[in-house]
Amino acid sequence: MPLVLLPGYMLDESLWDEVVPLLRWAAPIDRLPLGPGSTTEEIARSVAQAAPERFVLVGFSLGGYIARKVAELYPERVAALVLVASSLEVDSAERAKAKQDAIRALDPSTFRGLSMGAIAQSLHPDRRGDRELVTRIREMGRRLGYEALVLQSGLQRDGIAAASLTCPTLVIGAAQDPLRSAQETRELAEAIPGARLEVIEQSGHMLPLEQPGVLAASITAWLGTVGKAT
Repeated sequence: MPLVLLPGYMLDESLWDEVVPLLRWAAPIDRLPLGPGSTTEEIARSVAQAAPERFVLVGFSLGGYIARKVAELYPERVAALVLVASSLEVDSAERAKAKQDAIRALDPSTFRGLSMGAIAQSLHPDRRGDRELVTRIREMGRRLGYEALVLQSGLQRDGIAAASLTCPTLVIGAAQDPLRSAQETRELAEAIPGARLEVIEQSGHMLPLEQPGVLAASITAWLGTVGKAT
């Protein structure tokens, strides 16, 4: 069964560079971007158009929201779902407006990615001083550009299915994730019928970069248990 990997907010397909070689997976592995599209549904349809006819879908953070939308729209095509460092949470109207106001205050011509400080704060405390890692994450945002920042920041994340999902689902959280709390991760798993919850230690939000080996092992092991069902 082919595997499709989706990145997160202001991240590109290189997010998975360390994970892919560690996935003990005989079938093709496709890394797709979050787009094109200006809504979660449009992006989900773009993903489905680029994906194989039937596949296992892995979504990280914002990519987890898109992955749920794909599974909602194309239940016959998504054989299994893996949601990494994702959530059910949506922005309030006030928070959404504040984000858009902050973005509009930026100069598009000088945008070089998310701030180093904000990126560092998303990591495990032991990795916040890792300048190489922080720079790598920032470079992904720089490559995506200012337009992607505006689009992804403005995506409405509400109204995406959880309770109606029918495929086998694995929810993976990070024990020291400062962006997605343990409660959020648990609520996501509890909202999806039959979902399994796993928590990886010694990692902040950026699980594919902070703990690629443990993440790959968790995904591979779980897929081995649901393989006959998919």
